[in-house]
Amino acid sequence: MLPRALLLFAFLAAPAVAADPPKKPNVIFILADDLGYGDLGCFGQTKIQTPVIDRLAKDGMTFTNFYAGSTVCAPSRCALMTGKHTGHAHVRGNALVPLRPTDVTVAEMFQKAGYATALIGKWGLGEEDSTGIPTKKGFDTFFGYLNQKHAHNYYPDFLHRGDSREPIPANKQRAGVPGVAETPTVYAPDLLREEALKFLTANKSKPFFLYFSTVVPHANNEKTRADGEGMEVPTDAPYAKEKWPQAEKNKAATITRMDADIGTLLAKLKELKLDDDTLVIFTSDNGPHREGGNDPAFFTSSGPFRGIKRSLTDGGIRVPMIARWPGVVKPGTTADHLSAFWDFLPTVAAVLGEKPPLGTDGISFLPTLSGEKSQTPHEYLYWEFHEGGFSQAIRMDKWKAIKPAPDAAVQLYDTVADPMEKTNVAAANPEVVAKATVILKDARTDSKEFPIRPAKKKKK
Repeated sequence: MLPRALLLFAFLAAPAVAADPPKKPNVIFILADDLGYGDLGCFGQTKIQTPVIDRLAKDGMTFTNFYAGSTVCAPSRCALMTGKHTGHAHVRGNALVPLRPTDVTVAEMFQKAGYATALIGKWGLGEEDSTGIPTKKGFDTFFGYLNQKHAHNYYPDFLHRGDSREPIPANKQRAGVPGVAETPTVYAPDLLREEALKFLTANKSKPFFLYFSTVVPHANNEKTRADGEGMEVPTDAPYAKEKWPQAEKNKAATITRMDADIGTLLAKLKELKLDDDTLVIFTSDNGPHREGGNDPAFFTSSGPFRGIKRSLTDGGIRVPMIARWPGVVKPGTTADHLSAFWDFLPTVAAVLGEKPPLGTDGISFLPTLSGEKSQTPHEYLYWEFHEGGFSQAIRMDKWKAIKPAPDAAVQLYDTVADPMEKTNVAAANPEVVAKATVILKDARTDSKEFPIRPAKKKKK
């Protein structure tokens, strides 16, 4: 038997055995369109049925302090894809500005790592024949809508497949009313679901990244202008007998139908025996809309927050987020880690064992997913918004600072004591305001496509 001193020496000299990193998973990122923080049962909704997503939350982790990339579609998706907030991203508004060849996307990272990649649904970051079409930005497969206006229409007469248009002859469009079907026959979300199922089956034997970017529950604004109600859905079941306005029945039905579609995708994963090898993330691109005839207050769609889509208060940008990864994410857990869309790219980089591109603004939340205590926090999150002028917001720790116009004073809110952001406490916290003022100035670079504009004057 070795003396104790030699045993101790042998122990100290032995190489440390590092924990095995998690196996590189398949990844499915599901992005809802205009779904509010309060539209899901697992985030407090009591009227709209979302049993599949609620089960996903029980099986995974819910993020309560998670933010979208912007308060409208295109810039939010740009932040998600490129890992840059709207002070640095190329696309900072809903204008049809394409991604450039130099803009590296998360899909390109997956592609480089040998993953099959697909975007099924809405893109918003490049028109036909531009540098920003999905097949030039890392996606092997693309089926859906290129821009946000086309995506208003649940019954379009074509969708894009790769670089071409694929006609849907059954959906004849109304004469003189572009974007509205005269014969609403083929419901596009059904086509998107089936395309996603085909992709999963075709790639069951190799790693894949599926960006399932549904158009639900966005409204058809063109139909709203023509008919007064633009929440299109094949049936208002299971809410037909509710004594609600029809637009609210339809909104609830679109969400419950989306929930069922997600259930079909998850069932396919189990059928293909891929369930345990797949990281599934669900979230929304911004807060709830007041479009299509619906009132977001009816379902308390913003949850405990103030504001809706196009607001920089939390109702417009704080969104539900759920992550499930069997064997890595502990079921039934909740994370209050402050994070945002631009964290997805560096998180993927960490999962793949790659370095994120230079200049990204995100921080990997893989430590949070895996239950580690080494999570690096954000000093701040930053947004800027270019509709109706120029406004900015930051979130740093519990503080939320909003500058509603270039020449406006900074407003300050305590998001813990005042989640509705009703009481401006700037006067009582001059040091915090001073710090926020510096960040609001330094956190951005100028953009030729999205210059700073003064607020539009209201007509008297």
